[in-house]
This record gives sequence, structure tokens and C-alpha cells, in this order.
Amino acid sequence: MDSLITFAAFFGLALLVWDCVEVGRNDAANLVNAVFGARVMKRRRAVWLAGLAVVVGAVFSSAVMETARKGVFTPGMLDELLGDMSRWGAITIYISVYLVDTVLLYTYSAFGMPVSTTATLVFSLVGAAVGVSGAMDIVSWDKVGTILIAIVVSIILSGISGFLAQRAFRGAIRDKAEDHATVMLHGPWVAGIIFTWLFWFLVMKGLHSVPIVQLIKKQTFDLYNTYAILLVAWAILATIIYMILKILGERGTKYLFHSTAIVGMLCMAFAFGQNDLANCASPGLSAFYIYGHPDVSVGAATKIDISKWLLFFCGSLIVIGMTTKNAQRVTRAEVNTGSQFDQVALWAPQWCRSLASLFVKKHDPEIVIAPDPSTTETGKRIHYDTLRASVIMAVSASVIAFASSKGYPVSTTYVAFAAVVATGW
Repeated sequence: MDSLITFAAFFGLALLVWDCVEVGRNDAANLVNAVFGARVMKRRRAVWLAGLAVVVGAVFSSAVMETARKGVFTPGMLDELLGDMSRWGAITIYISVYLVDTVLLYTYSAFGMPVSTTATLVFSLVGAAVGVSGAMDIVSWDKVGTILIAIVVSIILSGISGFLAQRAFRGAIRDKAEDHATVMLHGPWVAGIIFTWLFWFLVMKGLHSVPIVQLIKKQTFDLYNTYAILLVAWAILATIIYMILKILGERGTKYLFHSTAIVGMLCMAFAFGQNDLANCASPGLSAFYIYGHPDVSVGAATKIDISKWLLFFCGSLIVIGMTTKNAQRVTRAEVNTGSQFDQVALWAPQWCRSLASLFVKKHDPEIVIAPDPSTTETGKRIHYDTLRASVIMAVSASVIAFASSKGYPVSTTYVAFAAVVATGW
């Protein structure tokens, strides 16, 4: 039995490596879709830049890690239900999750179809836990319900926030995101809002457990009104941005929203590393920790702290997956879905096409204030303008970072997709 458990534990580690790469090939492709679609950066450069942020964010994934590790079901109950077989049962559960997750991710990535790792993980854990233990009580149904609600709410929140922000910013800037006079007038306050909400959600919410962030919160937000502080921060950032634009001139105004899109991508990549890393790393690390601590119960083994270096290693595997061809297929599918070009064709069943045609016919024609579809000097399509890319990245990063601060795994795929659709409406 010991040799079998040893084999299973190392098999789990092998699946961990595969799953981390598959998550990079599928979910992580969402990180660069807006920047790549707007032709702000070449995809390869964007991938490596976002990859650095993913690795850093992976180190801060402990809250979500604990939810995926022992929040969906109660590993300690296996000691009561299975007795001496509890270690084998726990490892079987975690390996079963990997087998389902990796096969689904590999299949979907091969066809360039985005899929939610979070949803796959949650339902796999529920099914495997019930199947191995034979008891429904082992599942924390309240926690599962909360996670599912968090996934749905995150999609709705991303869609509504993306729609409202894009409407407000587009109404002010219209199709002149690179016009000097327009950007000098509206660019500072728009970019100031983007940077302020990224600071609030990513730093103050997503990194709330970091000592220096706790100190800042104690010295400011705990003493004064939160909205007043954010308003002051917005004013300060807008003033600084205006001064920088005055110094840089037309070059600064031309690339202002290129900069906000890149910063938004980095923030989303960091938030992704915080949140989605738990989905692919937790089962394998949990299985190996149970194997490595035979002298303690399963419940106690799942409470042992996971090394930051292991999280760093798993984050690096995700980055490797982001550089593959399958990841590029997924990115192109995401970009084409929200493209401003009418000629971009995507496969869809006939009922879906009919429903879309109905919505288009019912939609009242409006004055088009978005820029016309255009191409680069080399003839490549610019699917989004930089303002829309900035909103997509900033909204997605904020929603994911907020969910991470609460310890809830959410779907990066669904959140990013909702932002893409909402900003194009």
C-alpha cells in the first residue's frame, strides 16, 4: 500500500505540472487578449510581461488556495469515514480532479475554446469527494453555493461595470483616443479613474494581508472616509497625469491609453496569479503534503502551510503554457469574439445566430462614437481601440482582485469575456 501511495503522490505531481501548463494555455490567454487585440504590444512580448505579473501574484494566492484546498469539502472527515484508508482516499480525490481538469483543458485549448478552470475544479472536487467517501456530508455545500454565487456575481459585475465605464469614457473621448486636444481635456481624469480603481481593488483589497498595505489602510482608510480618500487620490493622479502629458506633448497623449492598457494587463495578470493558481496547484500540492506527512491525519496535513517557492514554481509553469500555440488559438478566439470588424466569423449554432440577429434588429440605431475598424501599417486588424482595451483590463483585474481578497475562486474566462462583450455593446 505504501508503494502505491508513493506512486499516486508523484503521479499527482506530474498532473500538477500538466495542469498548470494547461491553465496557462487556456485561462491565461485571457490576460493578453485586449492588449493584443488593440495591437498595443506584440503577443509574445505581452505574454512574457504578463507572465512576470502572474508569477508574482502566485506568491499571494494563499486565501484562494485554502478555499480550493479544503473549503469545498472537509478532508478531515475522511479520517472518520475511511480510517486507515483516509490518505489513499484523499489522494484519489485530488488526482481525480486533475484527470478531469487536464483532459477538459487540453481538449478545449486544442480547439481554441476558452473554458473555466474554476467551474471544472469545483464540480470535480464535489463529485470526487462524494464518490470516494460515499457521504454527501463531506461536501461543504454552503461554501460550494457561495463559490457558485461568486462566479455568477463576478460575471454580472464585470459586465455592468464594463458597460457603464465604457459608455462614460466613450461619451467623453468618442473616437479620438489619440487626438491631442481631446486627450489633454479628458485623458487625465479618465486615466486617473482607471489607476485609482486598480489601486483600490488590487492593492487595498487584493493585497490586504500584506503588512505595508495594512499599515497604509490603518493610517488612512480606517481614520477617514474611504470615498473621500479615493476622490483625493483620483484628483492627485489626474493632476500628475496632466503634468506628464504637458511635458511629453503629442507623444504622451498618443500613448496614454496604451499605457493604461498595459498597466491593466499587468494588474489582471497579478490578480490571475492570485486567484487561478489555486485551481491548478492546490490538488497536487495537497496530495503530496498528505503523502509527505504520514504521521498526521489527513485533516491536519491539509492545514500545513504551502511554501512560497512552490507557488512560484507553479506560477512559472503557467507562464510556460501561455507561450504555446494552443494559447494563441484561445487568445484569437477571445479577440475575434469582441472584434469591431463585422467580417470576423465565429462558429455558432443556428439558434444562436438567429437570437443574435433578433437582438440586432431590435436594437435602435445610434450615432456611432467608436472609432472605425482599422489596420496597422503591416495590414493586421486592430480589433479594439486602446480606450476599450484599458477598460476591459481594468474592470477584469478589479473584479478578480476583489474576489481573491474574499478567498473566492472565480472564473477569469467568464469575467474577461463579460468585459469584452459589455464594452462592445
